[in-house]
Amino acid sequence: MDRVREHIPMSAPNVNEDDVQAVAEVVRSGRLALGPQTEEFERRIAEYVGVKHAVAVSSGTTALHLIVRALGIGPGDEVLVPSFTFAASANVILYEGATPVFVDVEPDTYNLDPGDVERRITPRTKAIMAVDVFGHPAEWDEVARIASEHDLKVIDDSCEAIGAEYRGRKLGQFGDAAAFAFYPNKQITTGEGGIIVTACDEIARLCRSMRNQGRGEMGSWLEHERLGYNYRMTEMSAALGVSQMRRIEGLLANRARVAAMYTERLAGLDWVRPPMVRPHVRMSWFVYVVTLAGGLHRDSVMASLAKQGIPSRGYFSPVHLQPYVRAQLGTREGMLPVTEEAARRTVALPFHGSMTEHQVECVVDALGRACGL
Repeated sequence: MDRVREHIPMSAPNVNEDDVQAVAEVVRSGRLALGPQTEEFERRIAEYVGVKHAVAVSSGTTALHLIVRALGIGPGDEVLVPSFTFAASANVILYEGATPVFVDVEPDTYNLDPGDVERRITPRTKAIMAVDVFGHPAEWDEVARIASEHDLKVIDDSCEAIGAEYRGRKLGQFGDAAAFAFYPNKQITTGEGGIIVTACDEIARLCRSMRNQGRGEMGSWLEHERLGYNYRMTEMSAALGVSQMRRIEGLLANRARVAAMYTERLAGLDWVRPPMVRPHVRMSWFVYVVTLAGGLHRDSVMASLAKQGIPSRGYFSPVHLQPYVRAQLGTREGMLPVTEEAARRTVALPFHGSMTEHQVECVVDALGRACGL
């Protein structure tokens, strides 16, 4: 059935007047960096996740980078990481001269496959980076078992998954440290920004120093104890984050509502598979990604959606097939069959917490036409 065409954005932040006022108050205060809003945002995140420390930084990428450095990962080390993820997951390993070793993913959730993780461990393996893809938790019991048996560090790339839970525990409690990200398409936003969460005092201490040009806690402004970076979060971003955290559960519920509308309308259709959500997890919906039936050509489907005025994205383009990774690591097609098949068949549909039932129906109708139905 054709429906009235309207503009449907691919994503949209949920920013209200309280958020605007919170940022405006910081701007008027004149305290724009290294102030109380950053400390308050860290406190709220740590309390929400249930960990001792939170360290606010300028992006999810910088959060992951500081975790890699704090764990002492460097040249000669290997880190197991899925290829079905955003490029930053592997980039932060490359930044430190270490080698990302790409592992395949499960064919239903598209999270890293614990069996393939075990198969790819070598004497040089130092850590596992698990990615909670699209907001669905990885199989953390298995990741923890493998890490314990092989004495490996564990990094949780939970940049897409704040608020998600695995067997009743919030993500951020698993591994040596975890990272969340707050780009405008995320569950909550600070504009640009990220945060490190950890139970480890030493990791938190190192990350706080390195985000602030390597300064020590007690040293003067121009004394630097170690190599550091300008990875600080601004007070404006932190104020927006504090305001958003006051209503995080409502924001997550709205996204879950939209996801449920999509899933209901796609249920039982043999030409598309809605996202898999395992019964022992709480999904924190970052994007809504469907898997097309094998006979459909993803790029053709996306082109047809675009002609109908509906945006979409291919999720993900495998990191091991990116040109710069191929050139540096010699990776090639055929290495990760499940990942590569998923990349050929997955499409992210327009998704944000303010979508209406009418908009969801418009997208599903357009998807049906794009699939020739």
